[in-house]
Amino acid sequence: MRVPNHIGIIPDGNRRWAHGQGMTKDKGYNLGIDPGLEAFKLCKEQGVKEVTYYGFTTDNTKRPAKQRQAFTQACIDAVHVLASQDAELLVVGNSESRMFPKELLHFTSRRKFGKGGIRVNFLVNYGWEWDIQDISNHTHNRKEINEQIKSRDISRIDLIIRWGGRRRLSGFLPIQSVYSDFYVIEDYWPSFKKEHFYDALKWYNEQDITLGG
Repeated sequence: MRVPNHIGIIPDGNRRWAHGQGMTKDKGYNLGIDPGLEAFKLCKEQGVKEVTYYGFTTDNTKRPAKQRQAFTQACIDAVHVLASQDAELLVVGNSESRMFPKELLHFTSRRKFGKGGIRVNFLVNYGWEWDIQDISNHTHNRKEINEQIKSRDISRIDLIIRWGGRRRLSGFLPIQSVYSDFYVIEDYWPSFKKEHFYDALKWYNEQDITLGG
């Protein structure tokens, strides 16, 4: 089986899951931490070299304060959980904004934890416009563009998996995802199952990967 080098994960559906369980929407975020760890372990098991999680976006910060506080804390906790594993961890997002949690500032340069190995990226207070705003309209050289984007330490993504049934990228790393295959899972992220991940890999293995060639 052909395994993607880099998988992007969009863990959507936390609010809808909570609402369906009779909870307030903010209660769904914390329940996404364990699935994130399980997905990480599955990536390591299958030999994936890099994985990127979509934490929260600059647009998400417009949500009610209670929700914003909940998903911010869930991201903080998730990053610390991943830091307890063997990984090379990086948090990417607008760290100059007051919406960026100060608890994650020391993760904004890639750090090795344990034995290292798999590269893990976590997008926190990330916005695609923030990421590429310094690219000049007169820049045509690919190397120059790569040097200007803020997420340049993140490699091209082979496969993006989105939970929650929505068929959109929501601004997820537009440069790195330009040739990504996109797999959608109808179940919400807190309902994560190993089968979701294995089905996505099986589907990816059946795709004709040309990268435009």
